[in-house]
Amino acid sequence: MSDPPSRPPPWRALARALSRWVDAAGSTGRALQGGLSLLVPEAPLELRIAGRVLLHAAVVGLLAGVVGAAFFAALELGQRVLLHGLAGFEPARARGEVVVAAAKTAAFRPWLLALLPAAGGLVSGLLTSAFAPEAAGGGGDATIEGYHRGGLFRWRVVPVKFAAAFAALSSGGSGGREGPTMQIGAAIGSVAARLLPTSRRERRVLFVAGIAAGIAAVFRTPLGAALLATEMLYRDDFEADALVPSILASVISYSVVIAAFGETTLLGLSLRFPFSPRQLPLFAVLAVFVSLAAVGFVRMLRAVQALSRRTPGPRWLRPALGGLGAGVLGAGIAVALGAWLGPEARGFGVMGGGYGTAQVAMDGAPWFPAGWQLVALLLAMAAAKAIASALTIGFGAAVGDFAPSLVVGALVGAAFGYAARAAFGDPGIEPAAFALVGMGAFYGGVAHVPLSALVLVAELAGSYDLLVPMMLTVGISYVALRRWSLYPAQPRSRATATGGASDVLRQALARPAAELLVLPDLPDFPEEAPLSAVAAASAGTSQRVALVRGADGRPRGLVDLALLGALDPAELGWTRAADAMVPFAALSPSASWRDAIAALHRHGLPQLPIVQAGAVLGWVGERELARAALELELGATPPLAPASGEPG
Repeated sequence: MSDPPSRPPPWRALARALSRWVDAAGSTGRALQGGLSLLVPEAPLELRIAGRVLLHAAVVGLLAGVVGAAFFAALELGQRVLLHGLAGFEPARARGEVVVAAAKTAAFRPWLLALLPAAGGLVSGLLTSAFAPEAAGGGGDATIEGYHRGGLFRWRVVPVKFAAAFAALSSGGSGGREGPTMQIGAAIGSVAARLLPTSRRERRVLFVAGIAAGIAAVFRTPLGAALLATEMLYRDDFEADALVPSILASVISYSVVIAAFGETTLLGLSLRFPFSPRQLPLFAVLAVFVSLAAVGFVRMLRAVQALSRRTPGPRWLRPALGGLGAGVLGAGIAVALGAWLGPEARGFGVMGGGYGTAQVAMDGAPWFPAGWQLVALLLAMAAAKAIASALTIGFGAAVGDFAPSLVVGALVGAAFGYAARAAFGDPGIEPAAFALVGMGAFYGGVAHVPLSALVLVAELAGSYDLLVPMMLTVGISYVALRRWSLYPAQPRSRATATGGASDVLRQALARPAAELLVLPDLPDFPEEAPLSAVAAASAGTSQRVALVRGADGRPRGLVDLALLGALDPAELGWTRAADAMVPFAALSPSASWRDAIAALHRHGLPQLPIVQAGAVLGWVGERELARAALELELGATPPLAPASGEPG
């Protein structure tokens, strides 16, 4: 007796429903494209393809903006309930962070404050270990890895990263929300690219556009987010093709957020910083101190990550251990500051993202100690923030390393500014200016994103007054930190991007490509077949390339089906398969993954047939290779290349 057929998982039914909705939306988009072609009939094919990419990037930006706005508001509400309502702790907040009205303050419970990050870390570890291991940790490095593995994230990364980051951050975990939304946005771009009619190049572009939209949603820096998304992928290069779509996705995501919460910068500053050439030597010295702090932070993070790998016990328990260490440190700082400087100083600590701590360091506070005591306090707080963030991120909680980098840089910069003012007795030295420049120098150097850091910090503060000193400081830190990187997955350039593959993926390159083949489900076409017939027959197939045969029955060429979406119905009727085909190319049954990758890149096609004795055995493309590589890297159990081609 045969076993009853297993029921498909509910996510697959959801994917089918979403795919049908996207098909309907795609039909509407094609109708709009047809109408536009009547207005501009002479528009070249490349321009229409670019327009389609921008349309898709707009969709990604809208989705990422909605998810990012929900994530931002949920975190604010969660922190109000857990930290404020239960533990009686009110962390310092930047002026642009408050979106939920404060409730009545509970009694301060330091013991509960110390335990909350451990509970949040436990929930975060359980979620990522059970459903999406790639969602653990900061998110930035995993996003870069995902891009260089073909721009592929599983759809489940979106809800898992959202929930895991919410649990860790709302309970006071020391980390940022930009890393999680960066990965969530990339996953949205990846899923959208697999559901929408896209080519290989367009899928990678949408992945980057999703990164930009995710950052803009919570950081509210649309131009800086777009630049960062294209610059962070390499140490010495950037993804120029994705810049304009990233800007569009970032602007739309930003617009969604400000429509919900109002237009404001994250850091509100009332000061102006006029340019003073005589202070440039001080900014140059600041770059050295910030670079040393960045090296210390990276080394500490790597040491904690190594300790986490050696820690016995289940992986899901490790974020709870890191959260416990960070919670005890944060609660101890709150108690000590309250006893020394008064209850108002408790929030000046290491819990959460830390932008409020940076805001207080720049604005000053009535309870600040005077002179060199304040310098010592700021440096101690920078060290504590680095330790707490290393414990939280290094042990695998789903929080970002973006915000801690900026906050530590701001605290070091503010301490340097106060020290310079005390040493030289010059009231014209503004510590807030050095704090902002320290932000850009720290992250721009250690993440190898100098241009993005300049624009990001300027947009954060809503002022370009410090552009010149920041250019000097970021330039020095960028050179000084060449051997150190916050993101180890960064290849040096596009030319060396394949050199960063893991051992698992390197071994996989020798495996036979035939094990990934998708069975043919599209007939071959004669050269004289109209493209309308090719388009009609290709609906719902897993093939992304059609085979064209000559009158003698031999293969003559291949047609990339993604190009058909860029043609209007009139063109599909009178254009023949021979007009759209490229020369025939194929893989042998003995071809390896490496051979397939090289051939796909050489011919610029999303799929190639595997041919034996003149017969097509199946098709292998970048989607199959990327999915297989992801499954191998994650050790997941689903089949490597489902014949249906559905997203997983």
